[in-house]
Amino acid sequence: MTHRQPALPRWIKSSYSGGSNGNCLEFARNLGSVVPVRDSKNTTGPVLTFRDTHWADFLTALTTNDLTT
Repeated sequence: MTHRQPALPRWIKSSYSGGSNGNCLEFARNLGSVVPVRDSKNTTGPVLTFRDTHWADFLTALTTNDLTT
């Protein structure tokens, strides 16, 4: 029996982060039904994990400027 290594996150920096090393976040979309999110300035720090559907809802709310839900 062979065992596959768990997938490692392929981190993507937010396009809104800019180049000034300010408040930035990174997320990974390669892990199936979960989306981990971390502070790009503290890559060994804590990671928040969201269901992919909740992450999609969050992005929709951001792009439509509807943060009331």
